[in-house]
Amino acid sequence: MIAAFTAGLILLAVITAPVAAQSPYHPTREEVLRSYKAAALLDSLAKKSIFKSTVKGNWQTGGDGFWYKNLLQDDNVTYWWVNPVTATRQQPFDPARTATALNKLLDTPVLAAKLPITDMRFDKGHKKAWLQVRKKWYQLDLNTYACTSADSTAGSASNQEVTGNIRSRWERQEPADSLSPDKQWRAFITNGNVILQDVTTGTTTQVTTDGDTSKPYGQLQWSPDGKHLVVFHIRPVEEKLVYFILSSQDTSTRGVLKSNHYAQPGDAFTSYEMFTINLADKKLVKTETELYDFLDYPWIHWRENDNRFFVYEKADRGHQRYRIIEVDAQTGATRNLVDEKTNTFIYESRIFSWHTKQTNEIIWTSERDGWNHLYLLDAVKGGIKNQVTRGNWVVREIDSVDEKKREIWFQASGMNVGEDPYNIHYYRIGFDGKNLVSLTPGNANHRLSFSPGRKYFIDNYSRPDLPGTSSLHATQTGKLIMNLEQADLTNYHQLNIRMPEVFVAKARDGVTDIWGIVCRPRNFDSTKKYPVIENIYAGPQDAFVPKNFMQFGEMQSMAELGFIVVQCDGMGTANRSKAFHDVAWKNLADAGLPDRIAWIKVLAKKYPYVDTSRVGLYGTSAGGQNSTGALLFHPEFYKAAVSAAGSHDNRVDKQWWNEQWMGYPVGPHYGQQSNVTNAHKLKGALFLIVGEADNNVPPETTLRVADALIKAGKTFDLLVVPGMGHSDGGPYGRIRKRDFFVKHLLGVDPPDRNKDELSSIK
Repeated sequence: MIAAFTAGLILLAVITAPVAAQSPYHPTREEVLRSYKAAALLDSLAKKSIFKSTVKGNWQTGGDGFWYKNLLQDDNVTYWWVNPVTATRQQPFDPARTATALNKLLDTPVLAAKLPITDMRFDKGHKKAWLQVRKKWYQLDLNTYACTSADSTAGSASNQEVTGNIRSRWERQEPADSLSPDKQWRAFITNGNVILQDVTTGTTTQVTTDGDTSKPYGQLQWSPDGKHLVVFHIRPVEEKLVYFILSSQDTSTRGVLKSNHYAQPGDAFTSYEMFTINLADKKLVKTETELYDFLDYPWIHWRENDNRFFVYEKADRGHQRYRIIEVDAQTGATRNLVDEKTNTFIYESRIFSWHTKQTNEIIWTSERDGWNHLYLLDAVKGGIKNQVTRGNWVVREIDSVDEKKREIWFQASGMNVGEDPYNIHYYRIGFDGKNLVSLTPGNANHRLSFSPGRKYFIDNYSRPDLPGTSSLHATQTGKLIMNLEQADLTNYHQLNIRMPEVFVAKARDGVTDIWGIVCRPRNFDSTKKYPVIENIYAGPQDAFVPKNFMQFGEMQSMAELGFIVVQCDGMGTANRSKAFHDVAWKNLADAGLPDRIAWIKVLAKKYPYVDTSRVGLYGTSAGGQNSTGALLFHPEFYKAAVSAAGSHDNRVDKQWWNEQWMGYPVGPHYGQQSNVTNAHKLKGALFLIVGEADNNVPPETTLRVADALIKAGKTFDLLVVPGMGHSDGGPYGRIRKRDFFVKHLLGVDPPDRNKDELSSIK
């Protein structure tokens, strides 16, 4: 099938510098229909064309070995056992003999090439195996291949690879009516007030009197020694409702009205007033802090060797002030261990904090020097003891903290000069900022998994233009023990799919590098000029260009219809410097579009077959807002857009996300940047898609854009998908998206699906 497909449909052109100026690529309708047919077939053939691209290790207890499996062509599978001490790899059993043995016990036989084993364990001598097949366990003698039903607890336990051991920074003691840790007191809430009960005598004491069911006390949190109790006087605020109608329910002849609680920017939060109770005198003490009126109630961390003190983190609404506050539970007095302020925003969900158990220190991340770095704080004296990491690069994630060795294991990007600054690399460093060890120096995006005890790690690494490789290393030094797998692209190459290109160009400032990828049709003619389609998502919460090898996907599939399909991360997205990120502040309409335009223009300068007079873009959610905004704010460059589930108006979309970037209180800039407010500016071709059951971005957001466009007398397309939630429109929406770009960028009518035109194409 692959050979016939290749011979019949793929004629790769050699990219050469054209002698004459390129003419625009305007295929005939017959050529377009053939492209649709070829793209559909390619979608099918490419799904399982790459094998052995990653290794998922399943370690035995003690980390003395692991097994993994490779999924191969025709759904065949092979299993491997790796001994890191001897640096050897072998099959853990004879597949044919194992299948024969299992088939004596199974109701439905299995094939040797397709053994459906989901877990396996071995004894120390590797003479017996316990195999899990179809949720049942079997014991296999590896000498005689005698097989019996087995208890799953037999053998040496198999452990999944360890990717890290860090708790969530939002993890906290679950508040509840509860027994004190010293088992002397029980605390509970009655009619909104705090009641203490002596466990020994049963005597109760009502500590508060001003609580009731509308403003109760609650969220009880004990100190570890049981001598103090933190309580909150709560002022509940119920989130208002948003509504949507399910139009096509089989059980009703009427549309079904649905609603869900949904806070929008500017809405009030439930607030928490903090108090402590000292069990010695049972008195209520008001802490010297403001209302905790943002992001739910706080996580409490008690000082390890002195439970009189605890700290909590507080982000002020508006995201411009963040503090780590110490509280004296006995007196209610407070002081700020950290008081961070900014003129733009603090991205609290990226802040990491770790409280050491014995030394009363806090490891904490901050962007105070313009890059996200680690700092070591003195949790008793207050203040920074030292900056742990520094440089023009960013700490991306903390994997673990070894308090005994005083080491931090972390992920970072941008440290390696000359490579994509988004590539993830792994490091280890001392609390004092010394002895930095790079575990993954290779130019690629890395993903590590560690053995139990972290003696070894498996490195799965790749780039969009570099197929996956898996290797085993010693953790202490990072030294390579052995290569495990190299991705098998034999079938992939037979399809003649062009590798995506990693492309870098300068941003609007002419200085900052913008990184992205480029996908081309397999059979494009370099003497023609092809329209460009940009895949856009400019949400400031992250960066979005793929950094791992791209096997096949929507971008490459769309390119097959006759487009250059691109994606890049413009200013305002995350994982770069603070200044790079700050472009988004109160400025979501910007969406990095000036950087994207500059990037595409440089691409066209390098490759004359890129046609900047025919540029479209598509996106979902924030990308839906961005793609519509591109037509409204940059009609001189962008000519067509498909916008799905767009958060077109930041006043309507979810509270936490929009206030993070647009600020609080809600000001005129919210409306000034709204696609609804600016809909009258539309000049290009716009296709809006929305699911009627979207509970992420309210469907009325899209319909308000439609209403504004209608009132402005504009022409546009609208697809409302019955019953669909937050989505790009699903399979039908993706078909319609392709048809839209074929019509508006190639100037050809797409297939008439009501006539089933594609079925007649050979």
